[in-house]
Amino acid sequence: MNDAVASTAGGAYYEKISATGIQGLDDILNGGLTPYRLYLIEGVPGSGKTTLAMQYLIEGARRGESVLYVTLSETEEELRSMAESHGWSLDGVTIRELVPPEEALQPAEQYTMFHPAEVELSETTRTILADVEHLKPTRLVFDSLSELRLLAGDPLRYRRQLLALKQFFRGRRCTVLLLDDLTSAGRDLQVQSIAHGVLLLEQLLPEYGSDRRRLRVLKHRGRRFRGGYHDYVIAPGGLLVFPRLVAAEHRTETPGNKISSGIVGLDDLLGGGLERGTSTLIVGAAGTGKSSLAAQFMSCHAGTGGKSAMFIFDEARSTLVSRGAGLGIPLQKHLDDGKITIRQVDPSELTPGEFAHTIRHEVEHNGVSCVVIDSLNGYLNAMPGERFLTIHLHEILMYLGEKGVATLLIGAHQGLIGNQMQTPIDASYLADAVVLLRYFEARGAVRQAVSVMKKRGGNHERTIREFKLEPGGITVGQPLVEFRGVLTGVPVYEGPAREIAKEANQL
Repeated sequence: MNDAVASTAGGAYYEKISATGIQGLDDILNGGLTPYRLYLIEGVPGSGKTTLAMQYLIEGARRGESVLYVTLSETEEELRSMAESHGWSLDGVTIRELVPPEEALQPAEQYTMFHPAEVELSETTRTILADVEHLKPTRLVFDSLSELRLLAGDPLRYRRQLLALKQFFRGRRCTVLLLDDLTSAGRDLQVQSIAHGVLLLEQLLPEYGSDRRRLRVLKHRGRRFRGGYHDYVIAPGGLLVFPRLVAAEHRTETPGNKISSGIVGLDDLLGGGLERGTSTLIVGAAGTGKSSLAAQFMSCHAGTGGKSAMFIFDEARSTLVSRGAGLGIPLQKHLDDGKITIRQVDPSELTPGEFAHTIRHEVEHNGVSCVVIDSLNGYLNAMPGERFLTIHLHEILMYLGEKGVATLLIGAHQGLIGNQMQTPIDASYLADAVVLLRYFEARGAVRQAVSVMKKRGGNHERTIREFKLEPGGITVGQPLVEFRGVLTGVPVYEGPAREIAKEANQL
């Protein structure tokens, strides 16, 4: 029995799901379409309507259903060429081409006594209905409404034709997708009112980088769906849809164990390490060791059997690995063991939905329990045209928190030293903990300091400690109790006089 139909004694059938064959879209639609209804797929040319419709029919053919593609705009050869480019087999998919033949352009073939709409529309409709009666498809795609609109000649006749088609398919156990390329002068909302569900595909053209595409379910009667915009791309193999991330849908029990840095002084500052299910912002000027510190956490976590994923926007993966090796952080070993994954993000190709989907895949399929985003500056610059990016980041952090993942965010200050240092995004209120790395000058040398400015849900040390990047590794010294004003960048030494000579000998 077809899994979309379950017969009852009274002759009726229970409505189940008509899966689209696009995993992300089925997720948005809460499983798929309600079968045996009429749906409208809207989108400008190039937005992927034909690709989506063909994937829907291929999924039906895979399930053993009878499927039919009726085209008034593209030839069968063009459709098969498109399918071949995606590596699809159209076995089981019937294509009915209703494109006017070349002979129809000859003067002898032009109508004289009747308006072309009166003849051509009737012939087109008759051909479609005959195919439906013969094949009895459970899935049908009509491409496109713009051609039917032209054949109808006037809006009233066009609407009557759509209503007649809807009545014809009623009770025939056929799910119909009507494609509309929105090329008409005005947008006819009457079609949306007739359809059981409406899906809008949009194509955005940013000033730099590749085209961005997103979809939105405008309505789907009688079924819950995830509203809002969802990013998607057209890749070899079809549409890849990235559902909008909703953290509330992923509530789980958060483990109570901590992730250690392997550095005694730093763990003391953090009250024992990073709690699972929390986010930590590591902020500081360029070169203070933010990425190296995050790499240290990942390496120590991998040493205890945990998995980490790092997304880098600002530097090459090879540079990060070689720099880590110079500090005694064996990133390459953990990469080979599969305990650490480092993904270099291409800023010009990224969409917020795809980025969130990649993180979700690492967590749910690869068992990652520590995520590093390096850096927030690169994250913002990668998507300059996106609005509400901070809210999107907040949703990602909430999701990772629900999944019990420790998240490390890297933020770079503008400037190197002094009181005028700023960050392009204030993410301190989003993070559960804030680790501050600063330069300070002492007796003719530039030194570094580390402190924990904030930590929710746990005690932490409020001292300022010296932070060093050395060939043997990262070291965190004792609290700088002899200095006042370290965070200003120009501290004042207040220790005993004999300590001055001792400090000078150590420099």
